[in-house]
Amino acid sequence: MSDRNVQRRGLMLVLSSPSGAGKSTIARALLRDEHQLSMSVSVTTRKPRPGEENGKDYYFVTVDDYHRMVAGGELLEHAKVFDNYYGTPKAHVERELAAGHDVLFDIDWQGTQQLKSNSSKDVVTVFILPPSVGELERRLRGRAQDSEDVMRSRMARAADEMSHWPEYEYIIVNREVDESIAQVKAILTAERLRRDRRPGLPVFVNTMRGN
Repeated sequence: MSDRNVQRRGLMLVLSSPSGAGKSTIARALLRDEHQLSMSVSVTTRKPRPGEENGKDYYFVTVDDYHRMVAGGELLEHAKVFDNYYGTPKAHVERELAAGHDVLFDIDWQGTQQLKSNSSKDVVTVFILPPSVGELERRLRGRAQDSEDVMRSRMARAADEMSHWPEYEYIIVNREVDESIAQVKAILTAERLRRDRRPGLPVFVNTMRGN
């Protein structure tokens, strides 16, 4: 038996950050390079946008169906964002983890708290920080032509989000995006090798010992 065939339980990799810190760029690179990693697909009560596919971008559900899922404990985390509801279906994620596949979550600190509360042993949390407040503001200004009031609001929200960094296991300061991607990959590799995530190890070791 090769160690490549040792049974492994997947993990939930959570990436959180204030807007403009580079989280989406890092997530895209991980999904491109890590073939055992897939993006979590959320349920939502909002209407599909042009080009969006049910089951690929989101699972589009009615408000009644959403509340039924919440009441039935079918969502790992859920929240209302503006006028719509969002959540992560438990059954799909559990199937992926049991098959040894990892699932990537792009959620905020509140969703992360819910995930940790419901599935703490499977969750790996990473918070992405910008290298400085000035650099964060520069990135946000480069995205859109917002008014000064909107920019102040964005920066205040970012400050609030960054205040939750101590709640995460790993902290990455995103100075150079390639370096940050490599750091998250290193975290993913190390977490995949944890003894408690490799239930096939006893069989492998016993085989090596001739038992």
